[in-house]
Formats: sequence, C-alpha cells, structure tokens
Amino acid sequence: MTNSAMEGGQAIIRCLENEGVEYIFGYSGGSVIPIFDALVTTETKIKFILVRHEQGATHMADGYARATGKPAVVLVTSGPGATNTLTGIMTAHIDSVPMIVLSGQSVSWMLGKDAFQEADIFGMAMPVVKHSYLLRSSNEIPRTIREAFHIATTGRPGPVLIDIPKDISAGSCTADLHAEMDLPGYKLDASVDNGTILEIAEALAKSKRPLILAGHGAMISGAEESLKAFAEKAQIPVTNTLLAKGVFPETHELALGMLGMHGTAYANKAICECDLLLNIGSRFDDRILGKPELFCADATIIHIDIDNAEIGKMIQPQITCVADAKLALDELIPHVPVIDTAAWRKHLDSYKVKYPLKFKRKGSLKMQHIIDEFYKLSEGKACVATDVGQHQMWAAQFYKCDRRHNWLSSGGAGTMGFGLPACIGAAFGRPDDLHVCFVGDGGFQMTFFELATAALHKLPIKIVVLNNHYLGMVRQWQELFYEDRTSGVDLEGNPDFVKLAESFGIKGFNLRRPGDVKRVLQNALDYNDGPCLVNCEVEKTDNVFPMIPAGAAIEDMLIEPPKRKLEKPTGST
Repeated sequence: MTNSAMEGGQAIIRCLENEGVEYIFGYSGGSVIPIFDALVTTETKIKFILVRHEQGATHMADGYARATGKPAVVLVTSGPGATNTLTGIMTAHIDSVPMIVLSGQSVSWMLGKDAFQEADIFGMAMPVVKHSYLLRSSNEIPRTIREAFHIATTGRPGPVLIDIPKDISAGSCTADLHAEMDLPGYKLDASVDNGTILEIAEALAKSKRPLILAGHGAMISGAEESLKAFAEKAQIPVTNTLLAKGVFPETHELALGMLGMHGTAYANKAICECDLLLNIGSRFDDRILGKPELFCADATIIHIDIDNAEIGKMIQPQITCVADAKLALDELIPHVPVIDTAAWRKHLDSYKVKYPLKFKRKGSLKMQHIIDEFYKLSEGKACVATDVGQHQMWAAQFYKCDRRHNWLSSGGAGTMGFGLPACIGAAFGRPDDLHVCFVGDGGFQMTFFELATAALHKLPIKIVVLNNHYLGMVRQWQELFYEDRTSGVDLEGNPDFVKLAESFGIKGFNLRRPGDVKRVLQNALDYNDGPCLVNCEVEKTDNVFPMIPAGAAIEDMLIEPPKRKLEKPTGST
C-alpha cells in the first residue's frame, strides 16, 4: 500500500503522530528546515518546544521520558547542532532512557565531502546509542521511525538516532506511513524460565537474612506493585539504587533506602551482613560495589536482569535469570514462601536508630535542612529533578520517594547541567504535578539559559539553587584525600542568581538563614504564576556522609568525618 506523495518532512510529522508523540524538543537550523516547515504546513497536535541549546533539548526529552515512562523526541540541525546532543544522548544511554533523536544532515551527494555543517554524527554517537540510522531515501522514513520507537522502548530502553539528509526530508515520500518493520536481528524473549524461578524460591526459603536490591530495571519494567507484593509476602527488607528511588516506597517499614557510596549506613550494613541478595534490575555499578571481590562475599547472589550483557559483568551471581523484572516477580510470587525474618529486620531496625541520616540545624544554612524541609512541606509528593554533586546525594538521602517516576537524576553519566532542563521536560509531561529541581551553583550555570524556555511556557517549577560557591563534591574529595589542597573548585564570580532569574521574568527569592527556611520555601510553593527560583546561600564546606571511598570495601564506610588521614582513592570520583 502506498500513500499519495508528500514531502519527507510531512511524512516525519505524520509518523511521529502515529507513535503518539506530544512534544518535540529542539533547535532549528538549515538542514532541518523542511521538517520545521512541515510543523507549520501539516495539521498536527504535536507541540514544538524551542530550547536555547541542543544539550538542553536532550535533557528535557530525558526528563519527559523519565517522568512519564514514554519515549521522547529531539529535533536538531546538522554539524554542531547534532554534536551538541552527544552529552544528553550519553546520559540517556547509560541510564536506559527511551529517546528518539532526529538530526539534520547535509544533502546526500555531499556526505563525506566536508560540506557546510556536516558532521558524522552517526559515527560519533555509535558508542552511546542503542541503534542509529542514516536515511538514504525518503521512502525509508515510515519504516525507520516505526523501528526506532520499537527499539527505543522495548527490551532495555535507550536512545536511537536518525540522521536525515536535507534532500531526504525535502524529497517525495510515497511509502505507507504504517510500513512494516524489518528487524530480523532484533528478537525479544518474553518468557521466564520456570526452573530458574523455582531455584530462586528454594534459595530464598533457605535464607535467614535475605535482602532485595531494587534497581532501575525494576522501575523501567513497571514492577513497583509486584515488588511490593513480593517483599511484603516474603517479609524481605528492600534497598534501592539511586535511579530506583520510588520503585519501592522509601517510607515503607521494609525500606532501607539507597545503598552505595553515599547510601544510608543501614542499607550498606545490610549488604555486608545478608546471606542472600536478590538483585532485581540493577547492573551492579561501581557506586554500589565498593571492592567487587568483597561484595556480599559470604552471600548467595541472585541476579534478575533483562540485559544478558549485565549478567556476570561486574559480579558473578550463583543464580541468574535473564528476564523482564515484572514478569520474573509475577512468576516468583506464587512460589516464594513467607520467610521468618523477624530477627533480621529487628537487627536492621536497630541500625536505623543507631545510624540515622542527620544534620545540625544550628549554625550556617545546610543543604540537608532545605531539602528536608521541602520534603515535609510538599508531603513527599513532588517530582524531583537534581543536578550532580553533593546536593544530589543529600536529595537522595532526605527526599524520600514513594512513587515511581518521581526521581529524575543523572546516574551513570553524572551529567552536570541535567537538573533544570530535565525538570522542564517533566513539567511538560505531567503538567498537573508539583515539580522541583535541586541544583548546585556549578551545574546550574551549565544550562541556566533554559530558564527562558521555562519562563516562556510559564511552567510553575520550583528551582532551588543550593549555592555554596564551590564544586562541592570535588572539594570534599580534595579535603579528605588530598590534604585539603583545593584546586579548580572555587566558583568565585557566581552571578546574583535572583537577579539572573528576574532578567528572564522569573520570580526570585533569597534564603540565607536557617530560621527563614520554612517561610521562604512555603512562599515558593505558593507561587504558581510561572517558575520561581530560590537562591540558598548554604555552608560552603559541608561534606556528605555516609561515604564509601571509591575503590574501598563497603565495610570501610565512613559514617562521619574521619579523624585520620585517608589514602587517595583507587576508584573514580
């Protein structure tokens, strides 16, 4: 079946409509003019969101996808427009976020000839995409877009790049807009091996000190209800990774909160003392392992993951199950016994009493105080986006999440500048919800120009700038491991963030004293005539604890500032 002829750009818009696309985040340019023209000449409900930098477009799309669970679309021009997306594509790739990036390209007959604004984005992006396409015919558009959405959203999700030469988007497309996919090498196995499920149930039945590690894969699969039912039936405590905040309610009596480098002391102690660890959808990244050879050395490790490449990559488990997390849990629930974990849970509860997350309210203004108060005032219901650094870890500690899709943070890439645009994208995807981004003064200055996008669309987001005038996490490492020889971390010259916000037409508040925290944050929460920003002048040299030095064993966790000199860490910062 063929369509009457239409321009390639119009076919692209129609195909995006077929995939249920609501928004396109992007920036225009010469090689994508036919697609932008199609947004005008084609009757469509798709809304284009003009950003101020292509990296901002990818982070907005990322935030939209994380907050809604739906794939997001980016549209940029060729050359620098395309290369500016690489940081955002990498961020989405390592955190398994579904995203379609449409990049313009020089005309087909000039490829490889150094044409104006030509860049081999197909080759550059290859390590950080799930798949990529370079279109060679306008009639490839419908099949390619359909395949791209299928690949981006199935199995382990990820970004897909479609590079579109200008003559292809301007050319005539006569292909069926509902063209069949042609993916002979892309096969998904939805089955769960029953024998493996029974083996897992048998191992759980023998356990005295079991522990569930809930990872981002459980979040992606929509396993929150299954996970809760499973944990409550078997009475097993649950810890979660940074990206899995909310997949199991962090206020639940079985919850131990986040584990790892800056996780709760009780979650990390549970890892050290459990006799069985059931990992559901976590890739055992270096931030939670410490020393891999010592991780759960005396425990039975079970790993459930949809991606076979993650099995045995960091840790060799005793039992493996390659499957979707929700499907595996649903199969496991009927077979799992009620385990007598009363003594184990009581023991871990004692750790919660002995090693609580805490901070001093007296003295200078603390980031923890601000985050904790915002959590209370918002009743834990906000969709939280963060940037990267100390504030990110304190937000993970003090803003508990009870709902899936309410925590948006760059995990594997650790991308500074992520927080503000991700929060904007989330606000487009969920306009009726409360949205806040906690950002440091360093990361905020990498993408603050997206304040224009937030202001233009009058998004009622709350931007909390935790301003310590330092790159705080790097400074913390220099203090602890390099005899306080600070270098390249003093952000002298920061702008007045309130005046900056006001220059965009955004309401600004200053917060300097602990006694004003509740009042100022409540004023920000009550303000809904567009975005508002709170500049918080916080303590400059506070440090995040608990802390496991990179490359050290979990058993070497620091609960509080050390009284001895520490050796330089062997792992990544």
